[in-house]
Amino acid sequence: MTEVRPASPHDLEALYRIALLTGDHGGDASRLYEDPRLVGHIYAAPYAVLSPQTAFVAEDAQGVAGYIVGALDTRAFEAQLERDWWPALRARYNDPSDQPPSTWTPDQMRAWLIHHPYPTPDRVLTGHPSHLHINLLPRLQGQALMDRLLTDLAGSGSPGVHLGTSLANARARRFYELYGFRTVERPARARSETVWMQYRLR
Repeated sequence: MTEVRPASPHDLEALYRIALLTGDHGGDASRLYEDPRLVGHIYAAPYAVLSPQTAFVAEDAQGVAGYIVGALDTRAFEAQLERDWWPALRARYNDPSDQPPSTWTPDQMRAWLIHHPYPTPDRVLTGHPSHLHINLLPRLQGQALMDRLLTDLAGSGSPGVHLGTSLANARARRFYELYGFRTVERPARARSETVWMQYRLR
């Protein structure tokens, strides 16, 4: 039986582990990175630390197997990251901007994002100010996690939620579509790999 519950500080290492094991378009990224915490620094840990009220895990008999994290107000969360999360990481990881991007390692690509986080486009935020990230080990289904966070966001007054997913992660996009998310921007691969999707809460 799987239990969905609020994330606690004791779950932080599990979040880092799952972020890494699902960080390659939904697959295992552990062989890509020299620093196994880089993916989690960006997509998991800051939510559990800075916005624990919108961070949940799914735990079965084998342990924590998935998480969903998000923010009620994306712009406010981006500002909080800039103030309380990125500075310490920027001191730890060098900005690779002085080197040609074509030479960057996967670690350097993530380090660049720490120094130059990409703000969510206004056009995606309109009517959908909340956002989420959900990452699951293969043994887990994600509907219960999605139900829990979206119910909480709606109860907090959010009119809608958005997410960005990789163009290459067809499995994740199919899950979101079946849940009811709609694709609002699917750019050409040459310009960006991010597919933006939205879900109306009210």
